[in-house]
Amino acid sequence: MKSLLTRQRRLNPIYLSFMAVSFMVGVAGALQAPTLSLFLTREVQVRPFWVGLFFTINAIAGIAISLLMAKRSDTQGDRRNLILFCCLMAVLNALLFAFNRHYLTLITAGVLLSAIASVAIPQIFALAREYADQSAREVVMFSSVMRAQLSLAWVIGPPLSFALALNYGFVTLFSVAAAIFLLSMVLIWRTLPSVPRVVATPEQVLTQLSPWRDSQVRLLFIASVVMWACNTMYIIDMPLYISATLGLPEKLAGLLMGTAAGLEIPIMLLAGHYARRYGKRPMMLLALVAGILFYLGMVLFTSRTALMALQLFNAAFIGIIAGIGMLWFQDLMPGRAGAATTMFTTSISTGLIIAGLIQGTLSERFGHEAVYWLALVMAIVALLLAARVRDVRT
Repeated sequence: MKSLLTRQRRLNPIYLSFMAVSFMVGVAGALQAPTLSLFLTREVQVRPFWVGLFFTINAIAGIAISLLMAKRSDTQGDRRNLILFCCLMAVLNALLFAFNRHYLTLITAGVLLSAIASVAIPQIFALAREYADQSAREVVMFSSVMRAQLSLAWVIGPPLSFALALNYGFVTLFSVAAAIFLLSMVLIWRTLPSVPRVVATPEQVLTQLSPWRDSQVRLLFIASVVMWACNTMYIIDMPLYISATLGLPEKLAGLLMGTAAGLEIPIMLLAGHYARRYGKRPMMLLALVAGILFYLGMVLFTSRTALMALQLFNAAFIGIIAGIGMLWFQDLMPGRAGAATTMFTTSISTGLIIAGLIQGTLSERFGHEAVYWLALVMAIVALLLAARVRDVRT
C-alpha cells in the first residue's frame, strides 16, 4: 500500500505537467537560439558587428525586463497568467522573425518581445518552487528533474534547429517554434496550478526591500556571473579553437557540445539526490572543482580523445550549477521565488555579456589558449566566492 501511494504521488499529473511545460518551452527556445547568428547573417544580411550588437542588446534588454517583472511577480497577480503572457510574446516574437527581415525592426520590436518571452522560464521554475513548498513536495529533486528537461531540450533542439533551417528555411523554423510555444500555452492554461501568495514574515519583508542588501545574495550572484562567463567563453571560443588552433574537424564542436548536454541530465538528477543529503553548498563547490579541472584540461590536452573525456568534467560543472544554483538563490531569498529565480537567470545573462566582450578581445590579441587560462583563473575565483556563501537547509 505504501509503495502504491508513493507511486501515485510521483505520478502527480501537475508534476508531469511542469516537466512537459519545461521541456516544450525549452525546445522552442533551443530551436531559435543556435541559428540566430546564421539567420542575421544570411537572411537579414548584416555584418558581424551588427550580429554581435544584436546579441548584446538582446541580453541587456532581457536583464532589464526580467528584473522589472520579477518584483511584480512576487507581490501581484497570478504567476500563471504572467507565464501565459510571456509565452504569447514568444509566439509573436517567433512569427516576427519568421516573416520579417528588417534589422531595425528585429533589434527593437524583436528584442522587446524576446526579452519579455525570456521571463517565462524563470517564472515557470518560480511557480514550481511555490507549488512544491505548498504541497510539501521534495523541492531539490523536483527542481532538478525540471532542470533536466531543459538540458534534454538542448540535446534535441540545436540539431533540429539546423536541420529545419538548412533544409526547409527559417520561415519553417520560426513557425515551428511559434507552434510549440502555442501548445505550451494550452498546457499551462489547462494544467498548471495557481498558487496563492504566502504572507511574508517581518524578516522576509526586510530582505524584500532589496536582495542586494544581503551580502550572501551578492556573493552568490557575483560567483554565478563568473561561473556562467567561464562557460559562455568556452561555448563561443571552442569551435574556433579546435578548428583554427588545434586543426581538428569543425563537426567535433557539435559532438563535444552534444556529449556534454547529454551527460548533464544524469548529473543533474544525481546532484538533486545528493543535495538532499549533503546540502547545496557542497554540491556547488564540487561543481566548481570540476570546472577548474575542465579548464585546466583544456589548456593541457589537445587530442580529440582527451577533449571528449573532459566533457565529463564540463557536464558536472554546468549540470550542477544549472540545477542547484537556482535553488540556492531561492533558499537565500525565502518568499521571493520569482525574484530569486530571476537573479539566477540574470547572472547567466550578465555572464554572457561579459564573456562576449572578453573572448573576442582576448583571442584576437593573445590567441585562443589565453581564453582557457583566464577561464581557469575565473573558476578559481568563483570557488573562493561561493565558499563564503552559507548553506541553507530546506
